[in-house]
Amino acid sequence: MSDILNEEEREELPDSVYGLPERREYPMPDAAHVRAAEAYFRYCPEELKPKLARAILRFANEYGVDVQSPTILSYAQE
Repeated sequence: MSDILNEEEREELPDSVYGLPERREYPMPDAAHVRAAEAYFRYCPEELKPKLARAILRFANEYGVDVQSPTILSYAQE
């Protein structure tokens, strides 16, 4: 799977691999996408950042990605 998902690939993904499943945003089916979600975290609406931060850490743990972002780690504590 490449780092960029086309619309068809995104539609095939289950809700469970999205950082924000109710919005089907921030897909994280692999380690590369966890890193992408981390990079795009700043664009997440403020009220959803804690939820997304926790999802990033959950998927990072699953795929062996070391998240160092103090911002994400801080939001995950909320």
